[in-house]
Amino acid sequence: MPFRWNPELKPEEITPEEWFKQRRRLMRSAALVGAGAVLGVDPLAAMEKGGAGLGEVRPGVVTLNEKQTSFQDASGYCNFYELGSGKEDPARQAATLVTRPWSVWIDGEVGRPGRVTLEELLKPHPLEERVYRMRCVEAWSMVIPWVGFPLAELLKRFEPGPKARYVAFETVLDPERLPGQKRELLPWPYREGLRLDEAMHPLTILAVGMYGRVLPNQNGAPLRLVVPWKYGFKSIKSIVRISLTTEQPVTSWNAHAPSEYGFYANVNPAVSHPRWDQSKERRIGEFLRRDTLPFNGYGDQVAGLYAGMDLTRDF
Repeated sequence: MPFRWNPELKPEEITPEEWFKQRRRLMRSAALVGAGAVLGVDPLAAMEKGGAGLGEVRPGVVTLNEKQTSFQDASGYCNFYELGSGKEDPARQAATLVTRPWSVWIDGEVGRPGRVTLEELLKPHPLEERVYRMRCVEAWSMVIPWVGFPLAELLKRFEPGPKARYVAFETVLDPERLPGQKRELLPWPYREGLRLDEAMHPLTILAVGMYGRVLPNQNGAPLRLVVPWKYGFKSIKSIVRISLTTEQPVTSWNAHAPSEYGFYANVNPAVSHPRWDQSKERRIGEFLRRDTLPFNGYGDQVAGLYAGMDLTRDF
């Protein structure tokens, strides 16, 4: 089914022009400060050399005029089992993840397989900011401004072959620096996957930053997936390999507990997790719970991908 943006946007979903202009004025300085703080470099020098800074960030096609989760909450309360199973563990252990140098191996059903450094990977792709709702399977949610680029742009560079039907992702395996990988919490390295049409969808991005800053280690530096209509465990962090495959790939949570974590993991309030209800969620920073939106509120854009499927079976 061809993708079409919904032309009937509600007024409350459109970012006010003045707010947008003000945010753009702040973006460049925020990116510079964030690059220096996270990477320990002189941000101005890095920008001049085309190095560690985020550089120019353009407005994204998709955004939300919703109250954003604070940076402190989004970076301090997260899941990253390689850095510990507690919600605060990743931020405490973040320094153990080494993100430079970094490269990504891209292979499988592609015409041009190969390994690329992070710098080579980013060079042709202008960065943009997109404010997305993010929903965790444990019934909490956030609104986060990500900085990245569409995954489709990267995949096209490597020429997906006619047999490619899925995209598999793999995170870094480094037990000496990632304490969680010394425990049998999950099958390591962490793996995730999407159907190719999901991966090529314009909402699916690779993120290298958030809140105008270089992506913090605990949030999946230096490169993570963001798929906003799915539960958060699908948005794999610290990616080192992307493979196009003919068969549905094995994914970590689905392999670990298939009755609890499906391959598709679309946000669906009608399908309860075996141990908790998914019809309500609590936005981090708020006290009251709210109704969970089908496809996390992105149904107009993505529901067509699943036409004819039983989403209670293919959960």
